[in-house]
This record gives sequence, structure tokens and C-alpha cells, in this order.
Amino acid sequence: MFVCSRPVDWNSRVRVICLGLFWLGSVFIWAFLVAPHIGAGPMTTDPNGFYGFQWGTLLADVQDLIKVESGEHIQKYELKHGPPKVGDALVDSLRFVTLDGEFARVTIHYHGGQTHNKIMGHLESLFGPIDRTPGAMMRGLSQQSTWRGPQTEINLTYDGTQERGYIFIENRTLAPRFNDSLPE
Repeated sequence: MFVCSRPVDWNSRVRVICLGLFWLGSVFIWAFLVAPHIGAGPMTTDPNGFYGFQWGTLLADVQDLIKVESGEHIQKYELKHGPPKVGDALVDSLRFVTLDGEFARVTIHYHGGQTHNKIMGHLESLFGPIDRTPGAMMRGLSQQSTWRGPQTEINLTYDGTQERGYIFIENRTLAPRFNDSLPE
């Protein structure tokens, strides 16, 4: 039989439990609100488009592009000539996406650690470095980096396990309209 030498102070136990829950809640808030923006940085120069095409441009008449997918509101184009590249890095696919005819997004898929390093170097040289201060860089198998400008947002996700990378470069005004074209 266990005997307490002093009576249990329920008020102090409740305080300990509340402090524990507060601490746990703080960790969750940091993990879900702060951590996703760790690799985020302001864009030093906003390109207001990609590959020389400004956001909102009608791509249907551009001679260097070929339409590869067409839907009611969304059309996708690829370059006619040469393998797609980002800087000096060859990529698996590079697609220009329009919404109701207006150029709104670029999707890029690539693979390989060396390709990822080349692309990161290229993007940082154009749009500024990501935050790499100790404790601020996301490390591990999945890395995400974001650059935000007044017109353009670039999101890069790299899965180190499968060595696959995905980049979305989009207009901050037109891209939210993609959700309007999704069926309910």
C-alpha cells in the first residue's frame, strides 16, 4: 500500500497539466505555422512571368509553344524546340499553364540531387537566397523553398527519398482562380 506523507495539492497538479498542455500547444503552433515558412524568402527581383512571357499573356498564338493539354478553362503548353531547362539544369518537364487563355502558372518536374542543386543555385542567383541561418533551414528528406514577390510566387519541393523535385511558378493574382475551375 502506498501512503503519501503529505496531502495531494490538486491545484498544483492542475497547474502542471495546464503548463504541459500550453507547451505542447506551442510546439504544434510552431510546427504548423512557423516551420512551413522557414525556407521562405522575399524575392529580390520579381520576373512578372517566366521565360520572357508576362503573366496574363495569351499563349495560344506563341509560335515557340505547342498545346499538350486542353480543358474547358485550363490549357497546357510545352516548348517546341530543345529539351526543357531551368538555368543549366535539364528537367523532365516544363509546362506553361493558362487559365481562360491567360498565362498564370509554370509547372516543372525534375529528378536527381545534382539537378536539384543546380536549380537551387539558379533560383537563388535570380531571386535571392533562402534563409539558411542555423536552425532555420528545413533539413531532411523533404525540403521546401519559397520566394514571394509582388506578382510572382515560386514554390519548390524536393523529395530526397525519391530524388524528385517539383516547382510551381505562378502569378499571385491569377493562380487562386484555378480553384474556381475545379469541379465540386
